[in-house]
Amino acid sequence: QDVMGLEVKAQPPRPRWFELHVQPCLAELLGSALFIFIGCLAVLDEPGGTGRLQPALAHGLALAVTVTVLGDI
Repeated sequence: QDVMGLEVKAQPPRPRWFELHVQPCLAELLGSALFIFIGCLAVLDEPGGTGRLQPALAHGLALAVTVTVLGDI
């Protein structure tokens, strides 16, 4: 646009309140709940011989899925 001989650049739209405050909180809540839930389930059923490997892999997989799904937020 040209206003009185000056060039004015369009400003990008500001993020809404929901995107700034609510969305990150919901992502944190969902990620933490998934992380804790998967970790607790991994510890409940311990087939012989897995030891600490099963909970570690379960937590790692839960973290990888959470970051992949909610990484854009």
